[in-house]
Amino acid sequence: MIVVAFADSNFALTLIPPSPKTTMAYDEKLASRIRKALGTKATEKRMFGGIAFMVRGHMACGVTKERLMVRTGPLAYETALKKPHARPMDFTGKPIKGMVFVLPEGTRTAAQVKVWVKLALKFNATQTAK
Repeated sequence: MIVVAFADSNFALTLIPPSPKTTMAYDEKLASRIRKALGTKATEKRMFGGIAFMVRGHMACGVTKERLMVRTGPLAYETALKKPHARPMDFTGKPIKGMVFVLPEGTRTAAQVKVWVKLALKFNATQTAK
């Protein structure tokens, strides 16, 4: 805790650093499973109030809160939505075609995450590297 008092007033400001629990805007265990599935292929970038994993300069997947974000691309989008625990990604209330959320029930194991990461990398390979 840091207390700052102002000499010319009766006002003091107390700054309390946030606890680690309040600063984590995403599921770190899920992020760790994604890192393992990606290996050394990705860089990380804070995005969407969570973390995005960039491959060849494009977002491949990420985590926001407890959900996995997967960039499937438009051709695999409908098929991805038919998989268990997949939902349209809709930050603004309007679905973003080519992006899906995977609910926590679909990302609890490394094997589950690996399937989604593989799908993201398949689309990523079709894009020109930045």
